[in-house]
Amino acid sequence: MGWLLLLAAGLFEVGFTTCMRMSDGFRHIGWTSGFLASATLSFILLERAQRSIPLGTAYAVWVGIGAAGTALVGMWLFREPVETMRLILLAVLVGAIIGLKLVSPV
Repeated sequence: MGWLLLLAAGLFEVGFTTCMRMSDGFRHIGWTSGFLASATLSFILLERAQRSIPLGTAYAVWVGIGAAGTALVGMWLFREPVETMRLILLAVLVGAIIGLKLVSPV
């Protein structure tokens, strides 16, 4: 259950970074509200996940999901560069996240 909570926390992290970008410096109330809701849910789920997953592992996976997901959203929605090396490094990051799951005692 902890890993599902952690996955959801990471996805909400992608949500809050995307909403932050769309909020226009927190001047757009809808996107700002989405940011606040997503950030709150992300942190609550991260806290719950780390009750059963070691803190360092939970935090690293949460950051990794958020970083990889946000980079992919940036490429998809905001036309950020899609370069071979960038995709390779994102694949390495996802591999590291999977590796942390595989070696986790939980």
